[in-house]
Amino acid sequence: MDGNEKEPKKQIPLRLSPALWKDLSAWAEDDFRSLNGQIEFLLTECVRRRKRGEQPADE
Repeated sequence: MDGNEKEPKKQIPLRLSPALWKDLSAWAEDDFRSLNGQIEFLLTECVRRRKRGEQPADE
């Protein structure tokens, strides 16, 4: 594949608790994203930070 072609996105089933779904949905709405887009954004950020050696933020 050259740099101009994109691989199709992979699909996975994902089970969320009702509380987590509610929290993520509200967060997505605040950020003007779909729930799926928000989850993808958060996972991408976590992977990027891990690659850079950053530690996860503790609450």
